[in-house]
Amino acid sequence: MRTREGAGMQERQWITARRSELEAIAEELAKQLQEVQAERDELAIAERVLNRLAEQAWADAGAVAPISAKVAGRAVLCCTKRDAIHSGPLRTAVA
Repeated sequence: MRTREGAGMQERQWITARRSELEAIAEELAKQLQEVQAERDELAIAERVLNRLAEQAWADAGAVAPISAKVAGRAVLCCTKRDAIHSGPLRTAVA
């Protein structure tokens, strides 16, 4: 009978030790999760700031007066490639 009791005691010790290991792992994972969530929140804030800065830069770029020049004796309005893309197709008036 003692061997059964001894085996039961070893199993209980193993279970207790394993539970302790799992609790330590769970604590470490909870800590890592908090760190990941904090970093994710910081990145979301940084992304919003960059978007606002980009919008502000875009608005500031739009506020700059276009440059006029002459090509082959004719007056032309210089624009950036970005301006041409965002303003849509060019329309010409027939006089």
